[in-house]
Amino acid sequence: MNNKLSLTNAKHIVSEIDGVRCTIIETGISLERASFLRDILEFNNLEVKEMIEPSEIPGNEPKYTLGVTDLVFNPVFSIYECKLKLRDGKYVTPGYWRQECIDCDTRYWIKRKNVKKNYNRLILINDL
Repeated sequence: MNNKLSLTNAKHIVSEIDGVRCTIIETGISLERASFLRDILEFNNLEVKEMIEPSEIPGNEPKYTLGVTDLVFNPVFSIYECKLKLRDGKYVTPGYWRQECIDCDTRYWIKRKNVKKNYNRLILINDL
């Protein structure tokens, strides 16, 4: 699973990390991505476990598997049900989780491509 697929698959995966059963959040991620997710999850009072997957190719940096010890935690449900918060009090949005934007609109279903011009001003199609 890569970081783009973590929100498209609500399947609950449980595995062991350091001898502790964990809900797997993402596998095969970079150190930067692991740090980003760790910060969000620990701020939301989840105990995070990390496992290093050594690279098969010499010279490449290792990949990481990230999990939480809460066996019923599901990141898909937690994000779309607005259960995860950021340090500034805002909710974690799908775009923020994917690292696509910093100040994301909580109305994740509204996309900029749904904007059309009408009477020399912009109107969102969803607002009509």
